[in-house]
Amino acid sequence: MSTSPREYPDSVPAQTQDQQPGDEHEMTPRPQFQAPQYVGSGKLEGKVALVTGGDSGIGRAVCVLFAREGADVAFVYLDEEEDAQTTREAIEAEGRRALPIQADVRDEDACRDAVDQTVRQLGGLNVLVNNAAVQVVQTDPRDISRDQLERTFHTNIFGYFFFVKAALDHLSEGDAIINTCSVVAFQGSPGLLDYSATKGAIVSFTRSLAQNETVVEKGIRVNSVAPGPIWTPLIPATFGEDKVDSFGEDTALGRPGQPEEVAPAYVFLAAPSMSSYVTGQTIHVNGGRVVGG
Repeated sequence: MSTSPREYPDSVPAQTQDQQPGDEHEMTPRPQFQAPQYVGSGKLEGKVALVTGGDSGIGRAVCVLFAREGADVAFVYLDEEEDAQTTREAIEAEGRRALPIQADVRDEDACRDAVDQTVRQLGGLNVLVNNAAVQVVQTDPRDISRDQLERTFHTNIFGYFFFVKAALDHLSEGDAIINTCSVVAFQGSPGLLDYSATKGAIVSFTRSLAQNETVVEKGIRVNSVAPGPIWTPLIPATFGEDKVDSFGEDTALGRPGQPEEVAPAYVFLAAPSMSSYVTGQTIHVNGGRVVGG
């Protein structure tokens, strides 16, 4: 069901990819990220943003809309060179500077260096978006290895801590930190136990960081976005063909969401002109799944 004048597919064909976080250029259909009906109005004019996992999926769509609102954008990616180049071109097509940074968010030194590169090359930092994530399906808790558990937590929550620690010296009054959590933090997911645990941790991290004395005194707002089933490379890189074939059908809207449908929530939380009295909160963009929290 489409509730927008722009057409979105009701379903996606069965497909898989061999490794995470996945390649957007190999997906059919390609995720929609350019949001042609979204008109920028300078909400982030003169600001600098840093987005982790910005090479594809939700991160790419956020980069594009931030640029359309006037921000220069640095983004972190793991090793997806082709996707990263597409994101760079999309940011530059909006008339803003783009800075791709290859880094592993599990490495604290690499996170600190990414922040330093952003400040040095783009002139500052105003918005940090923690978005990079991995997930692995295991239906039996006994099959979750220590290596899998550590990789999931190091990517999905340790990396968030690392970037916040590095960014706090550069963020100031009116600036924002936005964390990507997930609908599974509120609904649970029996086959994604470790992933769900990290997303729950992100909710608590967001709420706690928003109340932290250092953050409050600096005038920084901290919020999160909880996407539902969004068509990103993580989906075919995680699930089998049957799951992909029915992806998003269990929502009220009966279809998967597209990255460009989530990205405006990040603009709202990034722009002080729109969300100056919003902190410690979570925006749910999930196609109609009713959740608490």
